[in-house]
Amino acid sequence: MCLAVPGRVESIREEDGTVMADVSFGGVRKKVCLAYLPDIAIGEYVIVHVGFAIQRLDEQSAVDTIEQFRELGILDEEFGDGFALAAEQSGRPLPQSGGTAQAPKETSR
Repeated sequence: MCLAVPGRVESIREEDGTVMADVSFGGVRKKVCLAYLPDIAIGEYVIVHVGFAIQRLDEQSAVDTIEQFRELGILDEEFGDGFALAAEQSGRPLPQSGGTAQAPKETSR
């Protein structure tokens, strides 16, 4: 699912000629493009869709929405570990990754 999620602008910078921000979504920070809202200030709230801030939002509305999303599990769905969520939904365990493949065990003949 891909929602428009409210978040608080924590920092603003320019990257390759584009205004970018670090935005906090209830504790999860993501890099967001501010091209559509270049006059946003640090501390303001924005609605973000697919990595773009698309609308300014008042603080109370943002906080209320974030809390409702948290209660419904939407923040975990949007920002959590997608592999763990898929494994949970399938009823299968998440494969263990150690970074190296293990050789198959030898069997006696």
